[in-house]
Amino acid sequence: MFCRMVQQIILFSLVVLFLNRVQGITSKNSSRYFCYFCDGDCDRPASCDNALVCYTYSVVDVHGYHTHKKGCLDKKDVEHFVCKTNTFASDKKNGPQFSGICCHGDFCNNGSFPILTSRHFSEENDPTTDRFTINMVIGLIVLIGLCGIIGMILGLMKYCHKRRMASLIGHNDLEHFYHDDLRATAAGDSTLKEIFEHSITSGSGSGVPLIIQRTLARQIALAECIGKGRYGEVWRGVWHGENVAVKIFFSRDEASWARETEIYSTMNVYHENVLGFMGSDVTSVNSCTQMWLITHYHERGSLYDYLNLHTITHQQMMILVLSAASGINHLHTELFGTEGKPAIAHRDLKTKNILVKLNGTCVIADFGLAVTHTRASGSTNVPENYRVGTKRYMAPEVLEEKLNVSVFESYRRADMYAFGLILWEVCLRCLTGGIAEDYHPPYYDCVPSDPSFEEMRKVVCVDQQRPAIPNRWSSDMTLSAMTKLMKECWHHNPSARLTSLRVKKSLTKIAAADPRIRLNY
Repeated sequence: MFCRMVQQIILFSLVVLFLNRVQGITSKNSSRYFCYFCDGDCDRPASCDNALVCYTYSVVDVHGYHTHKKGCLDKKDVEHFVCKTNTFASDKKNGPQFSGICCHGDFCNNGSFPILTSRHFSEENDPTTDRFTINMVIGLIVLIGLCGIIGMILGLMKYCHKRRMASLIGHNDLEHFYHDDLRATAAGDSTLKEIFEHSITSGSGSGVPLIIQRTLARQIALAECIGKGRYGEVWRGVWHGENVAVKIFFSRDEASWARETEIYSTMNVYHENVLGFMGSDVTSVNSCTQMWLITHYHERGSLYDYLNLHTITHQQMMILVLSAASGINHLHTELFGTEGKPAIAHRDLKTKNILVKLNGTCVIADFGLAVTHTRASGSTNVPENYRVGTKRYMAPEVLEEKLNVSVFESYRRADMYAFGLILWEVCLRCLTGGIAEDYHPPYYDCVPSDPSFEEMRKVVCVDQQRPAIPNRWSSDMTLSAMTKLMKECWHHNPSARLTSLRVKKSLTKIAAADPRIRLNY
């Protein structure tokens, strides 16, 4: 009973923490409001500003104790999810519940609080009361003894699992990802305890508060499988009538799921050209553990799929490559300040890991192999992962095993080599005079569809070959400039390659020189 009371107190405290911290999650909006602000004592509310929406919340715990809050939500991405998932009521008689109201306008949250049904805890709801009878004392002693033994076994198993996950994720405390008491069954069976015990916000600025993340999985219906790879599967899911992407990892690729979760949850990777993150969870379906990563859904699929199906104009080409370069530059750049981020090298850039949005711009995805670096500490964090990058896109120094793993810049230069190959793939499909080449992956004419490490090393390092440049490109001003740019990206000498910022500026200059191109996306 004492432990139960402690858990309920912690549960309630975390709800209050969620409402305090839910105000700092993503990007700016032009409409900002003043709102009333109060925490518990709302007789004389204060005020807050710079809000996208104002909120009013009521919470009741298992003892029927009410608390009220008002305040500001000042980040754009979280507004949709928080205001849509704004109520919860346990199906248990004495279960906790919460309800909230969002509104737009100065001091619009001046109304009354949502009404919740009071819930009073009584001894008759305690299942132990009915079991304690005089005639069953001996049986209960035996039962308690067996439960104690089973509890010790389960505790040891969970402790071992927690240690294993901690070694994969690189954190000492797994409560950044899921609670020690998490027992997810089928997708959709998250408990209210999990929801409240994760009432903290993610640090990425691109996800939603973990109190909402823990309700996402059980509200998502998997609709169709849209992709399969060596790491697992990608499904289109439906959440509140809207499409989301659910990346389901195989158990053997646990380290990649852990790395992506870490990158999204602890680093400010939010950017219009980086795949939007919604949540991460571990569930069990048909007694099989699944690791989910829930992100925004883009129906056009990957850049690889898009180029296979479409030829493109010069304008479409520049929008694709410039937006992709912007996303890579954001990752490569270390940001300082309260909303800063470390520099991040992707290590597996390819057209299959870049997605195309409906407006024709790109977002960078898949951070299972990402390396991070912070200048202040000078440390480079390389994930412990059995996966390696895609051999077709590996830089010469990686194939020759000469990459300086102690220098973070080495990883950025390897990314730029891969981006040079991506530029070549996109340019193949750009029309000049109504003509474009069929889509081909880099080195399609030199190595088989699934080349070995040695086959790629011979072509790229020994023979120093690069993808062939079609003759028609030389007669087109823009494609000719793109040819020069991609050659500077895939230079054999890493130090001679362009940086992501330089590539971004060069692409902008190339686009400005072509009257056919209007970058108004």
